[in-house]
Amino acid sequence: MPSPLRWPARVLTVLLALALVLGGVVAYTVRKSFPQVDGAIRLPGLTGSVEIYRDKSGIPHIYADTAEDLFMAQGFAHAQDRFWEMDFRRHVTAGRLSELFGKATLDNDKAIRTMGWRRVAEQELPELSERTRRYLDSYAKGVNAWLQANPDASDRSLEYSVLKVQNGGYTPEPWTALDSVAWLKAMAWDLRSNVEDEIDRALIAAKLPRERVDQLYPEYPYDRHPPIVTQGTIARDRFDQRAVPKQQGVRPEQDRGRPDTGRLSRQDTPAARQGATGPRRQDVRQPNPPAGGLTGAAVRTDHRARRLEPGGAVALAQAARTLDALPGTMSTADRAGVGSNSWVVSGEHTKSGKPLLANDPHLSASMPAVWYQAGLHCRKMSDRCSYDVTGFTFAGVPGVVIGHTDKIAWGFTNLGPDVADLFMEQVSGETYLYKGEQVKLETREEKIKVAGGGTVTLKVRSTRHGPLINEVLGGVRPGDGADAVALQWTALMPGRTADAIFAMNGATDWHEFRAAAALFEVPAQNLVYADTEGNIGYQAPGRVPIREKGDGAWPVPGWTGEYEWNTAPIPYDQLPSVANPADGFIVTANNAVIDPRRYPPLLTKDWSYGYRSQRIVERLRQEIDKDKVDAAVMGGVQQDTHNGLAETLVPALMKVTLAGPSVRARDLLKGWDGTQDADSAPAAYFNAVWRHLLKRAFDDDLPTEARATGGDRWYEVVRRLLDQPADPFWDDVTTRNRTETRDDILRQAMADAYQELSELLGDEPGGWRWGDLHRLTLTHATLGTSGIGPIEALFNRGPLAVPGGKDAVNATGWNVQKGYEVTAVPSMRMVVDLGDLDKSGWINLTGASGHAFHANYWDQAALWADGELLPMRSKPESVKDAAVHTLRLRP
Repeated sequence: MPSPLRWPARVLTVLLALALVLGGVVAYTVRKSFPQVDGAIRLPGLTGSVEIYRDKSGIPHIYADTAEDLFMAQGFAHAQDRFWEMDFRRHVTAGRLSELFGKATLDNDKAIRTMGWRRVAEQELPELSERTRRYLDSYAKGVNAWLQANPDASDRSLEYSVLKVQNGGYTPEPWTALDSVAWLKAMAWDLRSNVEDEIDRALIAAKLPRERVDQLYPEYPYDRHPPIVTQGTIARDRFDQRAVPKQQGVRPEQDRGRPDTGRLSRQDTPAARQGATGPRRQDVRQPNPPAGGLTGAAVRTDHRARRLEPGGAVALAQAARTLDALPGTMSTADRAGVGSNSWVVSGEHTKSGKPLLANDPHLSASMPAVWYQAGLHCRKMSDRCSYDVTGFTFAGVPGVVIGHTDKIAWGFTNLGPDVADLFMEQVSGETYLYKGEQVKLETREEKIKVAGGGTVTLKVRSTRHGPLINEVLGGVRPGDGADAVALQWTALMPGRTADAIFAMNGATDWHEFRAAAALFEVPAQNLVYADTEGNIGYQAPGRVPIREKGDGAWPVPGWTGEYEWNTAPIPYDQLPSVANPADGFIVTANNAVIDPRRYPPLLTKDWSYGYRSQRIVERLRQEIDKDKVDAAVMGGVQQDTHNGLAETLVPALMKVTLAGPSVRARDLLKGWDGTQDADSAPAAYFNAVWRHLLKRAFDDDLPTEARATGGDRWYEVVRRLLDQPADPFWDDVTTRNRTETRDDILRQAMADAYQELSELLGDEPGGWRWGDLHRLTLTHATLGTSGIGPIEALFNRGPLAVPGGKDAVNATGWNVQKGYEVTAVPSMRMVVDLGDLDKSGWINLTGASGHAFHANYWDQAALWADGELLPMRSKPESVKDAAVHTLRLRP
């Protein structure tokens, strides 16, 4: 979540906050803001009655007769439980956090204004379909009806009462459709691709030769970890899963022996691709984003060697600071922990004879969770109301993002295509160099209001490639020899992702689903699909640029004009898509989508390295070989904690000569199967060794900004280095008159691990527990990092001991540079049974409510940590049977 929003530690603020706690005002305020969930409420703007049923977990299921009433009631329910979160998010996307928190968040606002998320959303809104805009307006009416009924801070939530102490003049504005659309820009940013990798490569290249940089970014291991799509290629201007590539060198194991089952007999037609929301535009507009500027001498870039002069490295480091200042709403600064798993199994392998679908997106841990569970049901399906959908929503956005209807189910993982490039620009005054000419920069001013202060004016500039992002936070002076850095990113172009949400929610089969996916432009996601007819499928959607030159892996010179994007992206029909593959299952876990020797268009070079996906495939094959699978088996695979590096690293550790107390610790690894349960002593020791191995081997060689944080890229780096005992990376350059080898570093890492765990957990290795190190604190997204202990205690919860690890299937991420605390998690889990939808299961990280001390504030957290799922009810009779609250909304 966002960078810590630390308020000024004013004595008055602390005293007043303590007075709130000690005086009992908190208890009264908390109860006063809890939502009404029983009885009846009149809601101006409704055209008919609406019922909201809530189970003991507080999850609402909404029933209405028109789509407008349905989404209006969803807005009302979201506001009841999560309005503070919604209000905060719209301040994030608009670059207006300082209106809430003062100068402490000014850098965040400057970075956001420079990117211009809300400005792009303003361009996007009028281009959405009339239906989508109508539903967005209906949703906003529901939010505002709740807001009008709760005019006082104490009526809205405890957060507003606490904020009143610091910023007594703040009153929330009415909700608008634009607030919902802008949130999708924040989602796109959190799920962006390899911008940080581009910066890291260039910064490392300022210290190391190219061949050593390449060692840190190894090629994807296609032979060991197959990609998502293992059949087909582009034929006759579209992706055909039956086509065989003409080029040589495609691995024979990727051409499956069994033919596709071909149960989907219809071919996609233009009408099917258009769907109910109209045709998809294929053009990619030239960006018109905001910008922040830099003047100074151009840096010469030897692009072949990828070496930067010092000024270029300074500019990139400044750009990295700007990117770090952009608040993440779903991800942490440690983005290597952000990923997801999803897979689907066809009915030939299931007990019911119908497909099963599983999904668990890996995002930052937050309080409340980023997701909100809900059911949206039309009492009678008709043209006026055509939705029967249950799943995970975003508070602030109408519709369901991930879930199932009465006919289909779908899940997401981040595809991660390279949709953003960094251009090094030569700026002089108010112009920049492009193809030998000085071109005028686009400029504008942003006014940022600061609570407790005045208004700050930010001058924003851009080139044809996008915003100049390196001078936003200061520190670069004209004439100091630094380049400027521009960011070109697909999400800074208006799109129709909001249309895609409603189209997916209304899809009834694979063809309608694919037509809806065509509208899902940013962020590009791997979509898995299943339906009650027995079909399964995979689709890669998204606006993926085509470059005239380069592979997007490095910053490129902007002044030459050689590295431009084509005006059109990869056509949607050419993106990989598979229906009913012969294997009977499809697995996605941020691994490579398809082998580039099979598929010529460049998606990216920076995939996750397939350790999670390969483990899921292995587990599925094991389970299928034993028996038909069911939802419980799928949930069990989600809980797999196996460490994919253990089988490689442990044998290397066992061969090293070792003496002293570290020997007793290493003995924990004898016979260890790589499982990382919370009570595992071997997992605690192994992960400590891993932490210190990475720090010992690489910290001395790499700039601070680019040091190893862990994860499967580093698995692959170390796996290859283990075969090179004298590689320079093993040498500690800070030691004089000594050249360390592999075994020296392994030995030191084991000693460091023993020393650290002895201090933290005691000197008896058998008593160590991974869960005592690997703990999750659920931190409130704003006030949870206020720096004021009593306030943080009101909103934060935990810690919880959790199993898993950064690239286990149960992906509980942590940063080796900072410690073992959990930074990213499976933010929710879902298993959908298409044979009987009421046998589906789901769990959220925290709970439905955003109100501290409410019974549903974090009631799902312990179940989540234990790997349990709640019943995912969706049929009217089961929803009503489980209801403990019923609220009726009347016109």
